[in-house]
Amino acid sequence: MSDNSHDQAHEDHTGPVKTPKQMLLLSFASFVIPVFIIIGLVYYVTSANKTAPGSDTERTVAQRIQKVGMVEIRDANRPAKAGEEVYKAQCSACHAIGAAGAPKFGDVAAWAPRIKTGYEALVNSALKGKNAMGAQGGGDYSDLEIGRAVAYLTSGSGGKFKEPEAPAPAAEKK
Repeated sequence: MSDNSHDQAHEDHTGPVKTPKQMLLLSFASFVIPVFIIIGLVYYVTSANKTAPGSDTERTVAQRIQKVGMVEIRDANRPAKAGEEVYKAQCSACHAIGAAGAPKFGDVAAWAPRIKTGYEALVNSALKGKNAMGAQGGGDYSDLEIGRAVAYLTSGSGGKFKEPEAPAPAAEKK
């Protein structure tokens, strides 16, 4: 009886692998299957969103190698624009309709607290930007032209700021 119980205990402690052939197949599968899974995942991740050859590569290369800065040459002798002209060209895009919280042209209630801060503060805000408005409202104007636009914009809303005059040209040295 002891021999018979020993065989039963031996059978209970054996695993699913009974032969060397099964052991070899199990070892091979435990290494090969994860490798194929990893290869499949790598292929899946790298295959998404590839651009076709020649499709807009020139534009993307140009963006990557664009210059950090640039030099712009302006005509220093051109006459400064009037405030109304600058307002219509640059400021009216937001101030005519009140976009992004901009006070509308002619809205006395919205402009009153701003006008109380003074002309210099308004010009400073216009030049440096404030809240959603970028510097110079995103424009390309001189400080004098921005000052004129501020005077024009506030005059339509109860302000009494005088439009700045262009500085007199310096006398030539002899």
